[in-house]
Amino acid sequence: MSQFFHVHPENPQTRLIRQAADIIKNGGVVVYPTDSGYAIGCNLGNKQAKERIERIRGIEQHHNFTLVCRDLSELSTYARVDNQMFRLIKNNTPGPYTFIFKGTKEVPRRLLNEKKKTIGIRVTDNPITVALLEELGEPMMSCSLILPGESFTESDPEEIRDRLEKVVDLIIHGGYLAEQATTVVDLSEDEPQILRVGCGDPTPFQ
Repeated sequence: MSQFFHVHPENPQTRLIRQAADIIKNGGVVVYPTDSGYAIGCNLGNKQAKERIERIRGIEQHHNFTLVCRDLSELSTYARVDNQMFRLIKNNTPGPYTFIFKGTKEVPRRLLNEKKKTIGIRVTDNPITVALLEELGEPMMSCSLILPGESFTESDPEEIRDRLEKVVDLIIHGGYLAEQATTVVDLSEDEPQILRVGCGDPTPFQ
């Protein structure tokens, strides 16, 4: 049975954030709020937790995972990015975007796209997630919480509890959110390519 934390969406309680970070550090799978619906994530290096997320989501082993980062200072550690692309991202983050880059050697191989060796990167401005990432001190491995048979990200934490309380370790109730996923922009090649239009404005990357 999972834990269920009511966390204030603007002023997250430090005690609950620390408890949530401890759950993740100890191998737990957590559902948490972002600026584009709820996401599901785990510790960066935990293979078993990643496999649990794949089963919950009903996705194949080679699905693209995303590293959710505190800020752009972590970008160069995990992604190969030139100055032009960095400026483009800096002008549009934090926000509801997922950026695809060639991964660096710091990214565990199992997280990279098998063929392209790419990884997704996100910088969200959701105060709960920002506080959680600060407490963790490293990015979280994550993907949008789109359950099997659904087309949209989950937005209602009570419904998420009904469906997932027996298969995840923690659900963070951070309010009722929009159902739309991030806009996905592939920056791994010379020209930006919009892979999915979500709640982030794609115009700056076209």
